[in-house]
Amino acid sequence: MMPGGAKGKASEPPIVVEKLTKRFGDFVAVDEVSFTVQRGEVYGWLGPNGAGKTTTIRILLGLLKPTSGHCRVLGYDPAREPKAMQARVGYMSQLFTLYKDLTALENIRFYGRAYGLSGRALKERQEEILAMAGLSERRHELTANLSGGWKQRLALGCAIVHHPEVLFLDEPTAGVDPISRREFWELIYAMAERGVTILVTTHYMDEAELCQRVGFIHRGRLIALDTPDRLKEIAMHGQVLEIDTPAPQAALRALLRAKERGRFPLSEVALYGAQVHVVVPEADAWRSALSAFLEKEGIGVHSISWIAPTLEDVFISAVSEPKEQ
Repeated sequence: MMPGGAKGKASEPPIVVEKLTKRFGDFVAVDEVSFTVQRGEVYGWLGPNGAGKTTTIRILLGLLKPTSGHCRVLGYDPAREPKAMQARVGYMSQLFTLYKDLTALENIRFYGRAYGLSGRALKERQEEILAMAGLSERRHELTANLSGGWKQRLALGCAIVHHPEVLFLDEPTAGVDPISRREFWELIYAMAERGVTILVTTHYMDEAELCQRVGFIHRGRLIALDTPDRLKEIAMHGQVLEIDTPAPQAALRALLRAKERGRFPLSEVALYGAQVHVVVPEADAWRSALSAFLEKEGIGVHSISWIAPTLEDVFISAVSEPKEQ
């Protein structure tokens, strides 16, 4: 047994996943996925609903058994040693699981006792969690009356009341306003700086940008994995042109029709705010042709410029042309 109770080699990453597969009948929810997460790393698991994100976490928590493949969390096999492992990890689900008829303090106390805390240790931890979540002045407020952002902070506090070494967050900010989401991520990084390993699932592209590494999962398969900046370099098929036009909706429709007819090699056409983004094999080779086409369609063009791809551009590109694993 290693210091602190963790098993395995000291050099082994806290999370190790090797060719993990989970089938439900003929449906493959997770398809030979492999990755590792290092100590103190914030690892993003990015994909649409139904991609396999939650299934992966449930296997890592020991709540589901894999069909094949292996995984280890802190050196434990979750399928065989779930209780020993679960005592050292935290989990915050995408569903709100706190007791709404309890106060913030009562929820923290309940979860602390569930994890074996009592007496002075529990009292000290309660105060630490309330301070971390910014809820010291709201400790006696019913959880049902807290705003979405405060509820998420409280849920995070309850998930880490026992000082876990690994934390699983399953779409933790779904339905929360942007300011509360940003504040929540500040708490995540404060924990990572203290050495907590964090795996967070999300379908928000701006949240994925905040992760140190991001894995793209689509239809159960890991299709790309690296830092956000590196993914923009290696996983993007083509270059992005941003079209500034006074009639973006009309431009979008015209370009989609042109794409369907094969007039231009457009792998993506999408509206981004008041601009239209198109992905072409080479920006310089197609900028003039696209401008001339839109002008001929009676659609004015202020400018067409090459821009660096967003992570959303990269994800759509990777999904459109997945690489073999």
